[in-house]
Amino acid sequence: MKTNIKILLAILFCYQIGFSQEYPDTSILKVILTKYYANEKVIVKNRLQYLSLYCNKAPNNEEVHEVINGNALLKKYSGTIKRQIINVLDENWSNEINELFATENAYLKSKVNKCLSLEEFQAVSKRYNDNNQRLLIISKPIYFDTNYCLVKVAFYRNIEHNSGCFLLMENINGVWTIKETLNSWAT
Repeated sequence: MKTNIKILLAILFCYQIGFSQEYPDTSILKVILTKYYANEKVIVKNRLQYLSLYCNKAPNNEEVHEVINGNALLKKYSGTIKRQIINVLDENWSNEINELFATENAYLKSKVNKCLSLEEFQAVSKRYNDNNQRLLIISKPIYFDTNYCLVKVAFYRNIEHNSGCFLLMENINGVWTIKETLNSWAT
């Protein structure tokens, strides 16, 4: 009987670890999509989608060092943040998208539609020959101090007008919110 209880507790513990690691990324994604898709139109009857979501999580790179140097809170946790900088990453947002839209958020889903690869985005842009289309690229979130997260958000267009920033997010009473926008840039 004790063996069964130990196995049950081990399974429950592993489930909680797996769930807790995936859940924050979904919450972060929801906040970002809600912010940036707020002014987008609902996609119906093959309406052209002007903002598309890039399927892959962008890797964090040396740009994070510049952001750390410009913010007192990030400097305090620079070691933890720097350990999470990975130049090569093979992850995508599909699990988080599926989790986010599985049972709720239908209105947001009608705006996001589906995520695209870079090649799919370029094909759509070429087909419509419209320079208003943007690809929203979201980096892999960097978590630190259990209540904070740093995420890079960038907008890619086929023309030279690209932009981006880092979002410093804070978990307040179980809800992720954008605390500050850092290192905004535009070309």
